[in-house]
Amino acid sequence: MSSSVQLFQDQKYHELKGQCLQQGQLFEDPEFPASDESLYYDPAAKGKVEWKRPKDLCEDPHLLVDGMSSHDFHQGKLGNCWFVAACSCLALRKSLWQQVIPSYQEQEWDPQSPRKYAGIFRFRFWRFGEWTEVVVDDLLPTENGELIYCHSNVRNEFWSALLEKAYAKLAGSYQALDGGCAAEALVDFTGAVADSINLAEGKYGEVISEQMKLFEDLMKVHKRGGFISCSISESLGRPSEAETEMGLIVGHAYSVTAIRKLRLGERLLFSFQAQKLFMIRLRNPWGKKEWHGAWSDSSEEWKKVSDSERKDLGLTVENDGEFWMTFEDWCKNFTDVDICRTVNTSFFSLHKTWEKEMMYGAWAKHPEPLLNRSGGCFDNRETFLQNPQYLFDVKKAEDKVLVSLQQEDRRRYKKEGKGDNITIGFEILKVEDNRRYRLHKLTVQERVATSPYSNTRSVFLRRSLQRGRYVLIPTTYTPGVPTKFILRLYTDVPSKLRELKADRPEMTCWSLLCGYPRRVTQIKVHSAEGLQKQDRSGGADPYVLIKCEGQSRRSAVQHGTTSPVFNTQVIFYRKDVDSPVTIQVRQPQGSCSGQGGQHSSIPGLHWAPFSFVTDTQERSENLCLPCWALPGAVLLLLLHKHQLMALWDCQENESTNTSGLCPKRRQSRGGKKKALRLSTLSLGEGERIFIHSYARDTAHAVGEGTNGMLAGKCRRM
Repeated sequence: MSSSVQLFQDQKYHELKGQCLQQGQLFEDPEFPASDESLYYDPAAKGKVEWKRPKDLCEDPHLLVDGMSSHDFHQGKLGNCWFVAACSCLALRKSLWQQVIPSYQEQEWDPQSPRKYAGIFRFRFWRFGEWTEVVVDDLLPTENGELIYCHSNVRNEFWSALLEKAYAKLAGSYQALDGGCAAEALVDFTGAVADSINLAEGKYGEVISEQMKLFEDLMKVHKRGGFISCSISESLGRPSEAETEMGLIVGHAYSVTAIRKLRLGERLLFSFQAQKLFMIRLRNPWGKKEWHGAWSDSSEEWKKVSDSERKDLGLTVENDGEFWMTFEDWCKNFTDVDICRTVNTSFFSLHKTWEKEMMYGAWAKHPEPLLNRSGGCFDNRETFLQNPQYLFDVKKAEDKVLVSLQQEDRRRYKKEGKGDNITIGFEILKVEDNRRYRLHKLTVQERVATSPYSNTRSVFLRRSLQRGRYVLIPTTYTPGVPTKFILRLYTDVPSKLRELKADRPEMTCWSLLCGYPRRVTQIKVHSAEGLQKQDRSGGADPYVLIKCEGQSRRSAVQHGTTSPVFNTQVIFYRKDVDSPVTIQVRQPQGSCSGQGGQHSSIPGLHWAPFSFVTDTQERSENLCLPCWALPGAVLLLLLHKHQLMALWDCQENESTNTSGLCPKRRQSRGGKKKALRLSTLSLGEGERIFIHSYARDTAHAVGEGTNGMLAGKCRRM
């Protein structure tokens, strides 16, 4: 057995089977016995059930009869249409169901050697990030000699009933499978990522352009081995399991078994004024009750399609639960769609290959703010950053990022009344390019993406992000709700996803000799305007370079522009508070296109040291800002703390400190003030300074503070 497969309840299939064969007995599972405790977690739901083996229900039992098909089975008395719909999807992909039912031929009944049968089966599910093997016996719940739960439409086929039993064992009981989402089972069958779409909110039934985009996306998902299911949500006057005028069942999960563009013949072309119809095929897990509208099994529209085309589509005029409808009707009649995307991570593929990163984490309560990891969603501003934080990098100029956040399955907690999913989601923040420690206060960072918040087992987000460093913060909706989760991130190039655990630079023996950081300075260079032209086409290839205490960070080169938008953020943990912070706008030397190893400042750009004073606390800062001989401007956001706060003194200040760090101390520095003083402005920490058209002796600045726009003149002292 592969070491990557975990054993549920440490039961070893081959070892147990060998013991049964040696003793001449059929296997009886002590971990999931043939009793009421395996059927129900609620004693009030008990009924008269008799457990029987397949050999007691038919003469020639088989695991599979003529392979596996999405038409093989039907839902029983249990309210798990979502699970049965997922099984219909699974049956369409042989490579996937063979993974769920490993060595199925070895597990099959052998009528030639009945003594080799031990009444034991094994199935595998992707359970919270790991493939897990579940062992079951073949005792199945019946009433009056008939299976009461999931069963095949062929009396002597039992794969669906045994698969359902293994899944029920994983959940704790059969009753724990009552109610759910098809995407959950599909993820457990495949390890795919789940995505949900609300057709009503997205107005896919009204906006044709969005409808066509969705069709192309779903067709691509289906062709590449993904799975799709859909349902109609309950509403006032439309209760669960009510039948609509067109024959669809409310609150019922349907599996999508095909998506096609139907080419129309000449007669259809005249009637519909189109060459193609966008079609989708669904299956009701009940095995009956179908769509009654256009393109239903016996509708007039099919008479205009040739027999060969109907055969190619697999059309059967039977009440078997499977039917076709136009994609437009589908968008108008269904409300919710669950999509399981099989993200390709194989390099031996013709399709796009994704780089995958996966992290295990947990939301955990702790009375100490610095140790608390259950701070709730962004609306809880005081505790939001007390959640787990994960850092990743986007290396390309723009990269599409897929994020899946999945909480642990809670069905096994239903017996304790805690089986409902927790509402979860996540935020993505663009942070400083050199950040290495946890966030405790949001300043220059940008909130660039927010996932949907949902009480489903997983949430998914697909977003294009610009080059830079990001922090992903998974959260529960409300603070103080503990549970485990797994986080999966897919990018085009490796993202180096890792958890941020440290709050500050580590204090070591070396720190005593070389010094420990005394000030934190955050700088954001947003843009520059009016740079001198550097090539014949009237453009330039600028980048910004920021230096401090021997450290430097540079932005990406902005090609062919004299008004670049850098949007670059850096953070420095500074030991020498008197050392200068230098911000330079440069371009690669010897090449107008930005290629080449040499770099130079843009001609006409001079550098002069300035210092400033704010109203929050008096401090001197040696800051090198650009002075243009010709008009130009740089938009900067400058933030700093006078000292790196002593984390050891946090407890006495918890009441005023929302992130766990000590509040900023009001300290002042004595001595003569040098160079440039923003004496006529009231600029505080976190406010913006927009520097206009520097000349040699004066500069004009505009500050965007909490009291509105402030303007003043800065003069060399």
